[in-house]
Amino acid sequence: MRRLFIKIYRFAFILHGIGFLRSPNKETIIEDIYSQKKKPLNRSRIFFDLLEKLASDKYFRTLFYFRTRGFLSNFLRIFFHRDQRFTIDINTELGGGVILAHPYSSIINAESVGKNLYINQLVTIGESNGHRPKIGNNVKLYTNATIIGGITIGDNVVVGAGSVVVKDVPSNCIIAGNPAKIIRYVK
Repeated sequence: MRRLFIKIYRFAFILHGIGFLRSPNKETIIEDIYSQKKKPLNRSRIFFDLLEKLASDKYFRTLFYFRTRGFLSNFLRIFFHRDQRFTIDINTELGGGVILAHPYSSIINAESVGKNLYINQLVTIGESNGHRPKIGNNVKLYTNATIIGGITIGDNVVVGAGSVVVKDVPSNCIIAGNPAKIIRYVK
């Protein structure tokens, strides 16, 4: 029943589709749509998958409005709200393929974030003394992870739940703790 409702409800998001078609970030948005599933072979399916994702996922809608900034997005946000408890700073460079597992009360305020970021609830990526973190590709941030300051996190890093990261982290490792330490390296 829910799937039927969403299939009908997604047509209320047709104007969002126009914003998507006019956006210079189309390819990045497509990466976001299919971050958790295989991209279809038929490109015409992308538009309907976008509408369905917008209708069923408020967190994705927040990400979509971040990617399609402008008058149309601001207007549409009046009627189709984004999630107020998930914030992406407007100055953050955010790669595609973002996986929003459950980013309730999460804040992304980084210098740059690579592709395929996985983010869970209560995650804070923030600045300290005007310096913001740089995060690589394929990084997973679990519940209540905090990343602060002008640090760099490499590619393929897993940040454990409750970790506080205040120093640079090399690629290909798992970190955890307060302050975060390398638990092990991964291939």
